[in-house]
Amino acid sequence: MEKTETNASSKNKAKLLAALAGQPNSGKTTVFNALTGTHQHTGNYPGVTVEKKEGIFKVGGRTVRVVDLPGVYSLTAYTLEERIARQFLLEERPDVVVNVVDASNLERHLYLTVQLIEMKVPLVLAFNMSDLARQRGLEFDLEQMRVLLGAPIVPLVATKKEGIEQLKEAIVRYADSPRPKPVEIRYGPELDEAIGKIEQTLDESHPLIQQYGRRWVALKLLEGDPEIRYQIRSPQTTDVLHQVQQHLHKLFKESPEVLIAERRYGFISGALRETVRQTVPRRHDISDRLDAVLIHRYLGLPVFAALMYAVFYLTFQVGGWPQGWLEDGFTFLAHLAERFWPEGFAEELKSLLIDGVIAGVGGVVVFLPNILLLFLGIAFLEDSGYMARAAFLMDRLMHRIGLHGKSFIPMLIGFGCSVPAIMATRILENRHNRLATMLVIPLMSCGARITIYGLLIPAFFPAPLRGPMMWLIYLIGIVLAIVCVRLLRRTILKGETVPFVMELPPYRLPTLRGLLIHMWERGRMYLRKAGTVILALSIVMWAATRYPRPPASAELMSVPQQQSAALQYSLAGRVGRWIEPVLRPIGFDWKIGTALIGATMAKEVFVSQLSIVYSLGGEEDLDHLRSHLQADYSRLQGFCIMLFCLVSTPCIATVAVTRRESGAWRWALLQFGGLTVLAYGLTLAVYQGGLLLSRLFGH
Repeated sequence: MEKTETNASSKNKAKLLAALAGQPNSGKTTVFNALTGTHQHTGNYPGVTVEKKEGIFKVGGRTVRVVDLPGVYSLTAYTLEERIARQFLLEERPDVVVNVVDASNLERHLYLTVQLIEMKVPLVLAFNMSDLARQRGLEFDLEQMRVLLGAPIVPLVATKKEGIEQLKEAIVRYADSPRPKPVEIRYGPELDEAIGKIEQTLDESHPLIQQYGRRWVALKLLEGDPEIRYQIRSPQTTDVLHQVQQHLHKLFKESPEVLIAERRYGFISGALRETVRQTVPRRHDISDRLDAVLIHRYLGLPVFAALMYAVFYLTFQVGGWPQGWLEDGFTFLAHLAERFWPEGFAEELKSLLIDGVIAGVGGVVVFLPNILLLFLGIAFLEDSGYMARAAFLMDRLMHRIGLHGKSFIPMLIGFGCSVPAIMATRILENRHNRLATMLVIPLMSCGARITIYGLLIPAFFPAPLRGPMMWLIYLIGIVLAIVCVRLLRRTILKGETVPFVMELPPYRLPTLRGLLIHMWERGRMYLRKAGTVILALSIVMWAATRYPRPPASAELMSVPQQQSAALQYSLAGRVGRWIEPVLRPIGFDWKIGTALIGATMAKEVFVSQLSIVYSLGGEEDLDHLRSHLQADYSRLQGFCIMLFCLVSTPCIATVAVTRRESGAWRWALLQFGGLTVLAYGLTLAVYQGGLLLSRLFGH
């Protein structure tokens, strides 16, 4: 009679805990959305910035809390995502682990399944994309496969919600039922003997061993798992481990890690031979035909450029309409507050409300349509399977500078806005790659900088040179990003990198529901993370540009002159004059310094600050502002202003999001301080070099 173990505790639980585990592109997120619907929320795992999705569903009077674990290829703790997934399984001990696999590509996806079997977790297998498997002529003996893998199997087509109700029932039923004895994976006489020798040295009282057994711990030690090695540091174990590793390497001329992986794939191959039948010959499907064009050596890049242009067009052209409506709405709100505010009552509070709070919140919210549309476009490319092709196309180039192809996507988004670009670095599995990418993203000229270029290029350069100057500014940012990445990867972010798996999943038509959920979650995150910071700092900037107040005699001036006097007497204006000696070597004066202080909030503020300095009364009188700039500054100085604005951190929101996404202030401060120093040094070299050349050649 087969030995079983009961799970009586789960029967008494009011709420069950289920974890979704799976490799990337298994459709795990689609399964999560189908299970939980709108009953989900997003946060971060404690101490890290990796996204944690949770939701609930009810079936048969039971409530199940579902946690969507990060997509991982294995449970060996190399990447942050792998450590998080395994730590959750070890510490939270879910009642059921639902392993979502791509039924059309079982050989690769079952590798994670084997590791879950080795952990002896309560396992339910969800064979997603069963329709695609059928189209490819694959037939499964599910009952035999259940016996071989030791877990119930539920076929799914998550995009159509086929099998979702059966999966819900299977989760509850398996949690409340006796469980069969876990399947034990064998690795051959030599490896099993080595595992046995390590087992004998392990202390039975260790919590990890009590929970998962000697064999699993010994296997992980032999595999070279860094986290388990850190926890198990017995001298005797270390000595035996070293001996068996040497013996195996001498015997097979391969590392134990490679041997273990081979044996796992051997187990998978054997199980599939027994349970899977190919009913029709393998033919080139639509994915193969699309790939013939989309990743073609010559056609791939133009197609990619066209698709990204479409995404940016959607984001900034189509998004411009609702953005304009929101701008009008906040303008109307400000006018409404102005109109109904009691005459002469608390004028400072009125200014704080209109110029600080409404303007601060509005400055964030007006970009929400762009953010939503951007993530809608990215979600479509990701869910369709195309984004992996884009990474494949750019991998060779990005690899030369110390990154991988996936880094190209956030950097490309950075030309639109740095905030969503930094958030998009979540697609990068390796932390060093992710940090390096987010640190240099501000060097991509975001849309906000266009206001500065639009002011300065016509002011200092004739019409034939305006297009080339814009191109040159963008090119400088790209070149600097490449140089900085290489420097970072060779210094503070150097070290062993995890091998990059370039996976090309089959193309799929994304579901509207999945796209909308993805879009809204990212939009909500943008408002929560960036909006609160911007609001607080908007109020600070309002106070800095308003206090101390000018003398009473300033009231006799015209309105534009009053604005200029108020700015000069304010803390921001005084700081501008205070830093002027530092700015003179790079060709700037207090006026430019004051505008740069305002631009730390948002680069668009640079133009409005200059308008106030020159008493023009607003941004709309750009021709007059350009005339003043031409009179006060040379063409060289105009170029240096653009250069400084390009290289320096685009806005405080960027720094705040970097802090959130990196999980530490040191990276945000490195980004802010490093880019500021780089901007100053580069501008200094260009300005002083330009002056030297003008003296030498008499221009």
